[in-house]
Amino acid sequence: MSSIVFITGATSGFGQSCARKFASTGHKLILNGRRKERLEALATELKNTYQTESLILPIDVRNQEEITTAIANLPSAWTRIEILINNAGLAAGRDYFEEANLDDWNQMIDTNIKGFLYVSQAVSKWMAVHQKGHIVNIGSTAGQVVYEKGNAYCATKYAVDALNQSMRIDLLRHGIKVTAVNPGAAETEFSLVRFKGDATTASKVYDGLKPLTPEDVADVIYFTTTLPSHVCINDLTVTCVQQADSVYFHRK
Repeated sequence: MSSIVFITGATSGFGQSCARKFASTGHKLILNGRRKERLEALATELKNTYQTESLILPIDVRNQEEITTAIANLPSAWTRIEILINNAGLAAGRDYFEEANLDDWNQMIDTNIKGFLYVSQAVSKWMAVHQKGHIVNIGSTAGQVVYEKGNAYCATKYAVDALNQSMRIDLLRHGIKVTAVNPGAAETEFSLVRFKGDATTASKVYDGLKPLTPEDVADVIYFTTTLPSHVCINDLTVTCVQQADSVYFHRK
């Protein structure tokens, strides 16, 4: 029987690339994201290309009632979730602390921490029932080294790191693996969202770099889930060759 992979933020970037990677190796997918039409298009693509079954959950992870209810009431054939990829998240704005927009802060906290928690707990309950599972949390180099104007975004990624550690401890008794994958600069919609559609500013983030691609990160995530059952990668940081951490780059 094909294993089931639950992916949040599956409509673009790392999530979408993970969906394609896991579909290509025969996994069934639960695809979550806010944009229903993108989820439907992705599910159709995966069915046509890989003959993969997908269940779509077009719900904003910030909606506690909707997301927890949907996961608690999954069809019986979809409850044996073996892998959760906690990918939904964003950066909003890049401003000095005293000039930051509080709506941006709230959006990041509600998505990157609270939404992350809602999904993680709901899925981990199913994993605990089956005494098996692997949760992969997408962190960031921003959760390891704070950079100028990163304030609340960095704080949310530090929170993901703390939660990754606490989940690993609390879920140990159920045999559930917990892994953090912390990407550095990667060319996705991330910067376009952060700069609120300003494509010119967003593109400058990658000036002089050959950044990671979503496929690079998906390959790394997939690797962490393919190791022997007694092996767990706790934390893995991946950057392009021109990046040392969230501050230091060698641009050409």
